[in-house]
Amino acid sequence: MSTVGILGGGQLARMLALSGAPLGVRFLVVDSLADACASQVAPLLLADWRDFDALEEFARRIDVATFDFENVPAETAQWLTEHTTVYPNPRALSVAQDRLAEKTLFREVGLATPAFAAIDSLADLERALVEVGYPAVLKTRRLGYDGKGQYRIKSPADVAPAWDALGRVPLILEAFVPFEREVSVIAVRSRDGEFRTYPLTQNWHADGILSMSLAPAPDSDALAPRAFDYARRVAEALDYVGAFALELFVHEGRLLGNEMAPRVHNSGHWTIEGAPASQFENHVRAVLGLPLGDTASLGVNVMFNWIGELPQAAPVLAEPRAHWHDYGKEPRAGRKVGHATLCAFTAEEMRERLVRVARALGREAQAAPVLAAL
Repeated sequence: MSTVGILGGGQLARMLALSGAPLGVRFLVVDSLADACASQVAPLLLADWRDFDALEEFARRIDVATFDFENVPAETAQWLTEHTTVYPNPRALSVAQDRLAEKTLFREVGLATPAFAAIDSLADLERALVEVGYPAVLKTRRLGYDGKGQYRIKSPADVAPAWDALGRVPLILEAFVPFEREVSVIAVRSRDGEFRTYPLTQNWHADGILSMSLAPAPDSDALAPRAFDYARRVAEALDYVGAFALELFVHEGRLLGNEMAPRVHNSGHWTIEGAPASQFENHVRAVLGLPLGDTASLGVNVMFNWIGELPQAAPVLAEPRAHWHDYGKEPRAGRKVGHATLCAFTAEEMRERLVRVARALGREAQAAPVLAAL
């Protein structure tokens, strides 16, 4: 029986452990928080990322290490490679941790991106805005996710406040893209190079955090082959092993690279019930060197992301093919505490179910753009 070690004990680790249990896989989670929600389903080793004595014990007890959180220090990932097998590799983690390196990689593999520039000073920012233009988005190069570490610059009046808010760390300026929609590719690559993708997913955000996902993305026949090819190029360039997400903007028929996540991803949660093998199961298969599972969609799937607190479960569970996930977290503003997935065989079935659930939960505004897309 193999043991997979997971750095990070959040809901992604929790779902990895739940998906691997039927395969006979054991898990060991390392996190610095005693109430990490993955500890409800897998043993927890309480340790800081740089506690190398504890990490040595962690490495002894596992067969392979992986991540549920991309901001694990690069030196920790590199140290682990000297003591156990690690997937994805530290280079993939390092590239995804730095928006400048990430955008540079995208262009190297032929994936277009919004215009961008490295920013290390206020003078850099002022010069870059001449080239990039207004509006633009100033972002921290590291440790930014779910809309954190970003400042929209709409006019010269915003330049100084943006610098004051984010300065004194390495930054990247990106041109603002008036995209028509955002889509993501959930992909997985095995140790021997086998590569699979799930159907293209369309996403909606609120306050920078994923709000809802729809899969397969409507009207994506022309986009999907290109999106999958870009994901394959990124995976091969990084010699990537495991599941990952590639987030893309659709603008005037073109695909633009936004960012990648070197791990299982929120926009792929629908795969737990909506595909024969979920992104979580396939990540476990990939890092252990097992054959990958089927990634086809089993119909039409919509995911609600619950932020801050959970609504009532009953209106969701009253629906056919509805699934509820409570992460076992204390409610807190901006915190991902659970999700629900509605599955249907047709778009018409999904519209009917989504209308009923949204009305019962008072989430009509949240569901409106998804209904419009169906």
